[in-house]
Amino acid sequence: MNQSNIETLIDAGKKRKADFVEIYEEESRNSSISLRDQKIEQSLAATDYGIGIRLVYGTDVLYAYTSNDDQQHLLSLIHLLADSRGEVANGSGTFTLPGDVSKYSFSKNIHDPRKVPPFRRLELLQTADSVARKVSSKIIQVGVSASDIVTNVLIANSEGLWVEDLRVRSRFFLSVTAENKGERFVASESPGALKGFEFFEGLAVEDIAQKAGERALFMLDAGYIEGKKMPVVMGNGFGGVIFHEACGHPLETEAIRKKSSPFVGKLGESIAQSCLTAYDDGTIEEQYGSLKVDDEGMPTQKTLLIENGILKAYLADRIGSMETGSARTGSGRRESYQYAPVSRMRNTYIEAGKDSLDEMFASVDFGLYAKRMGGGSVNPATGEFNFAVEEGYVIRNGKISEPVRGATLIGKGHEILPKISMVGKDLELAAGTCGASSGSIPVTVGQPSLKVDEILVGGR
Repeated sequence: MNQSNIETLIDAGKKRKADFVEIYEEESRNSSISLRDQKIEQSLAATDYGIGIRLVYGTDVLYAYTSNDDQQHLLSLIHLLADSRGEVANGSGTFTLPGDVSKYSFSKNIHDPRKVPPFRRLELLQTADSVARKVSSKIIQVGVSASDIVTNVLIANSEGLWVEDLRVRSRFFLSVTAENKGERFVASESPGALKGFEFFEGLAVEDIAQKAGERALFMLDAGYIEGKKMPVVMGNGFGGVIFHEACGHPLETEAIRKKSSPFVGKLGESIAQSCLTAYDDGTIEEQYGSLKVDDEGMPTQKTLLIENGILKAYLADRIGSMETGSARTGSGRRESYQYAPVSRMRNTYIEAGKDSLDEMFASVDFGLYAKRMGGGSVNPATGEFNFAVEEGYVIRNGKISEPVRGATLIGKGHEILPKISMVGKDLELAAGTCGASSGSIPVTVGQPSLKVDEILVGGR
């Protein structure tokens, strides 16, 4: 939309007594291709366009969205929103945006995926499929996909903001299923980045497929661990999903303002041992959850959440900041124009510590090494979680012993944090997708290896 049209819309919202008016325009082009059982399962390319309108009265949010950019239609949405509050037209004058415009575009290193023919992606998928199947005749199924999305957004509001941002992300997914005597095991890999097609050009597809195939085969013959409370050494990288889900979400002002977090009123207090420091950083170059500006148009930042065990900050969007008094952190995010933004994580991780993995193993007489985490579930209000361990090993007398499968980690995030007594040097980040009230968004999780002194392990 042009500036004059947006000024007219903001002016209409202000005249209906809104304290704050925001226009969010978005066009996304996404492309994906997937292969299963050596056949193309799906190939698509689609463009989605729409406009979101947010009126804020105090801290009450009214939101509407549409794919129709007709000016009269958009004005009618504003009036419908105001009518729902019984707000009558009031005020005079005309709203005018200042001349300053912030525009963010692709870096010079971006290989625009919209200009790459589909067969280039298909070649990658076929290579991964072939390498994984060659690992063993016990590999019975390989699923692999490549996807990318290019999103152009414009954010303007009644405070005079005008920001345009062009975003591109790419992701690769691989699952390998091994079977023996009716038993099956699935190993998966899903790297992603804030990159264009250069992400796929630089991806070690053969290595990823080989390792996934070998892991599926190796874990297929693993036994099971007896379920009980025990010390657990957690692997780096995607192991950070537990901190993200069970601790990160309760640190968002979306939970704090609703009093549905165990961390309400805990700023400045000790919530973990002094070895633990954690950040949420939207500025890390090329990471999957990074952004130049959030979906409210605010530049992102590196936010210190926990420092040496002390809770330092919450993640705040506009409304969360108003209701909790927390400073905004560039954390207002949404899946698309169909959602109003709320406080959400970006790249959330536990900072590297001083301990070695061998030192962690040596401190455990009997426990579990959860080398690689799988999926799980969490109750954000309580922090209760249940996560599967994709690749695990028994620790006996300070050393890694036999592999085990089917283990789960069960607990509450705020109760587990104080039991993290050792933090490794091997920080690693991993791409993920996070679902919450403003939809599914790209994020990064991460941590170094950690030792948890005691956690409930589910097994057989």
